[in-house]
Amino acid sequence: VEDQRARWERKRSRTAKELLETEHKYLEQLDLVLTYFVTILKAKGTLKPAVLETIFGPLESLYSASHVLSLHLEKGNLGPGLENFCQSLDLYGHYAENLEQANKTLKEQLRINKSFRRFKKLQETRPQFQGRELEDLLPLPLQRLHQYKHFFRDLLENTSPDTAEYQKLTKAVKSVSEVSQWVQDIFDKRENSLQILRVQKLLKGQKTQVLTPGRWYIREGWLLVVPSKGEELKRRMFFLFSDILIAAKPCHPLHLLNSNKLSCQAVYPLHQCSVDKVFGHTQSQGGLLSLSFPHKTLLLMSSNQQEIHDWYRSLTAAVR
Repeated sequence: VEDQRARWERKRSRTAKELLETEHKYLEQLDLVLTYFVTILKAKGTLKPAVLETIFGPLESLYSASHVLSLHLEKGNLGPGLENFCQSLDLYGHYAENLEQANKTLKEQLRINKSFRRFKKLQETRPQFQGRELEDLLPLPLQRLHQYKHFFRDLLENTSPDTAEYQKLTKAVKSVSEVSQWVQDIFDKRENSLQILRVQKLLKGQKTQVLTPGRWYIREGWLLVVPSKGEELKRRMFFLFSDILIAAKPCHPLHLLNSNKLSCQAVYPLHQCSVDKVFGHTQSQGGLLSLSFPHKTLLLMSSNQQEIHDWYRSLTAAVR
């Protein structure tokens, strides 16, 4: 037991030391942005206060919270330091929510505001920036949040459960995991919106409405449709979403406007669909899937067995 305690203590001390060292580095980087951008821009009035607020979000508050945490860590007050810091963790969620708008506004200002464009270039040439641009520094808080998750977990694993600090660390791990999940959800939703928008733009015309609230993009790919009467196989592009399957074919390559687009052939709702593997269970080449809808059965084929297996998994999960 004594050996185990000593091992825990050594690992814990190492992690606490690393947390403090990386916290100092993180504070230095935040300080660069606050000193050379936020403070000077506020004084000069190069950007309107609302624009400044949009680009930098709650960066000053994040800096203050980390500064207080580092003071606690320096004194070895790990438990109280983390307990206090966790009250500010929501700032990271708000920062993530604002990041897309921050990037848009920054791009817009660089396009229309000549004096800001000059100012930014000048600041980034300072030796302290080591060749980094403002765009490289703005995502830092979210990278740091990811690191906190691992540090807090390591500290908890190497703390004896019968200490007062263990309770505080357990709360800290829970808090940082919840905020990390919140941030992950923001990125997932954003990525999903981009995918759906991309598919909408790929389809010619506006007849097929892909953009629908609550719809999730799952996958896409070329599959062969096996006709019911002995005609030849038709190669179609399929887009799978959480509620529908879209089949599309390429527009004519010589079409003036739509040569690189796809024409929607059918939209299959998934709520009354059942999926079966007709063949593709064995190590043979490729496979065949049968999709049954109330008024139609669709046979889909691929010469790649792994691909058929992946489609089968994705389709059954979507239907479920």
